[in-house]
Amino acid sequence: MGQVRADAFDRFVAARWSALLHLAHLLTGGDRHRAEDLLQEALVKLWFAWPRVAEQAPEAYVRRVLARAAARSARRRWWGERPVERLPELPASGDVAAAVEERTRLEAALALLPVRQRAAVVLRYYQDLSEVQVAEALGCPVGTARSLTSRGVTRLRQLLGDAIEPVK
Repeated sequence: MGQVRADAFDRFVAARWSALLHLAHLLTGGDRHRAEDLLQEALVKLWFAWPRVAEQAPEAYVRRVLARAAARSARRRWWGERPVERLPELPASGDVAAAVEERTRLEAALALLPVRQRAAVVLRYYQDLSEVQVAEALGCPVGTARSLTSRGVTRLRQLLGDAIEPVK
C-alpha cells in the first residue's frame, strides 16, 4: 500500500511541480528561493495528508497551504541574507521581449502588494479560482476575499499606470 501511495504522490508532484512553483513564486513576491522553500513545505504537508486528499482535490489543498504559508512567512522578520537569482537575459526579438517585459513589470508590481492582497489576486486571476475558492484558500469569509482582490487590483492599476485594461 505504501508504494502505491508514493507512486501516486510522485506522479502528482511531477505533473504539477512547475505550475505550483510558479504560484509559490508569485505568492512570495518574486523570491525564487522562498518560493522553493514554501513549495517544499506545502508538499511535505500534502504527503502526510495524501491518503485523505489524493482522490479529492490535492491541488486545492496545496494552494491553500501555499497561500497560508506565504502569509505566515511574510509576517516573520528576516535578518539574514537574501540570495538573488538574476542572470542577464539574452535580448529577445519582437513580441516575446514585450511579453517578458510586461510580465516582469506585473510581477514587480505584485511584489509591492500586501501579502494577503497578492495571494487573493494571484489565486483569483492567475489560478482562475472562484471567490468562494479564494476565500477557502485564504481561510477568510467570501466578502473579505472579494475586498482583498478588489483592493489588490486597484493598487496594481495604480502601480502600473492603468496599462492593464480590465477584462470584460
